[in-house]
Amino acid sequence: MSAMPHLLDAEGRAAIERLMRQRPLLGFDFDGTLAPIVMHPDEARIPDRIARLLERLTARAPVVVVSGRQVLDVRHRLGFKPTHIVGNHGAEDEFDGPDPRVVTTLEAFRRQMLRMEPMLNEAGATIEDKGASIAIHYRLAPNPALAREAIAELVRELPPDIETEHGKRVVNVLVAGAPDKGHAIQRLAARYGTEAGFYAGDDTNDEPAFDRADPGWVTVRVGPRLEHSRARYRLDEQAEIEEVLRLMLESPA
Repeated sequence: MSAMPHLLDAEGRAAIERLMRQRPLLGFDFDGTLAPIVMHPDEARIPDRIARLLERLTARAPVVVVSGRQVLDVRHRLGFKPTHIVGNHGAEDEFDGPDPRVVTTLEAFRRQMLRMEPMLNEAGATIEDKGASIAIHYRLAPNPALAREAIAELVRELPPDIETEHGKRVVNVLVAGAPDKGHAIQRLAARYGTEAGFYAGDDTNDEPAFDRADPGWVTVRVGPRLEHSRARYRLDEQAEIEEVLRLMLESPA
């Protein structure tokens, strides 16, 4: 059992009540946090009951979605209109667009990637080019070990300023120093004029948000693999986010 306190225990519930008195920024990852993980990523959607709760929350506080997906990809999967969406792990803003330096820096890797794409596809890996980042998925690979070997071959020699980050059956290709989810939540808190905040996420790319959050923030790691997380609280499974949203709505302003 993890030593990290569960958000729905007494301590976590009290933290939510304190937070909601301050009109906080409410930040959420998409896949695995608001939406259940599915075998086919294109089928991911927020359940209707969760979308309705989020819609009600937007009347009380800024609700932001910070996703590894592109903004256009995630927007139609939400079922409600959030205050703000940030995509590409923090490098693409809904209103300001993707960071142009990041898009340009990835060009050298794109050329290398296209040369090796047939080999990746044969191993069961697929490429998703999101402009400001690239994801190489192998969730549907018949032989995940073979797919990982093919991806390792692709990323063995990376162009300058390019780095990788491993997630759940995906390898993300990113530009070193690109805005991440930690930068995103800081930028959004300043934009919406709040010092208090909440952020929940389930994967490696959410850790910068946990790390950069101010001490008073409520940060939550969803699901397993908690040993090295810098979040302050945990949820054991994605479905528990519904109860968290209900607690936020029931908390006195």
